[in-house]
This record gives sequence, C-alpha cells and structure tokens, in this order.
Amino acid sequence: MGYGKLPQTDTELFAALLDSLKDPFLFADTGHTIRYMNSAAVSHYKEGVALIGRSLLDCHNARSSGIIKETLRALEAGEDERLISENETQLIFMRAVRGRDRRLLGYYERYQERTG
Repeated sequence: MGYGKLPQTDTELFAALLDSLKDPFLFADTGHTIRYMNSAAVSHYKEGVALIGRSLLDCHNARSSGIIKETLRALEAGEDERLISENETQLIFMRAVRGRDRRLLGYYERYQERTG
C-alpha cells in the first residue's frame, strides 16, 4: 500500500487506486510539503518513504525549485496543469489538485511517455 495520509474518508481505497499506477505519484500541499507517495514513488525516489513530511523543494536544485514555485503560482491563479520538464523519453507535468470548492489543495507530477 501507499504511504502517507490522504484527505479522504476511505484512505485504503484511495491508496490502492494510486498504487495501481505504474508511474510515481507524489502529492505535495501548497506549502510544498510531501504528504503522500504511492508505492511506485517510494521505489523511484532514493530516500523513499522518508521524504514524507519534508519539503519537495529540498529535493530539487535552485533552478528546479524556481520552476516549481512559479508553476504553483500559476496553479493558484487557475491553471490546472503545466509542462515543467521534458527529455527524450518523457514529459513531466505539474497538475493541480483542487477541492470541491475549487480551492487548490496541492499538486502532483504527472509523467507522460514520449511515443514515436
């Protein structure tokens, strides 16, 4: 099962859903605190579950942290997703997570494999 706490009533169900994803899923709140990681993320990131509760910004260099901060401002202003990184094999997007009232709760990185 995944690690961390989700703001839902049925944590086990949501953890199982997120653990079914093949790509890492790491949720950070609007203060950049890592709140949740699925099993793929725990395996993917060197420090694993020890990252929960730490700032995502501490895991990135100054340039990447700047991109994350800038993108968070865009998400707060209403954007839902923004491309933040790309290489030969994949695109990485930062995606907003909003409550029913559309208030921004945090964000996660979404991976998309390049094809062709």
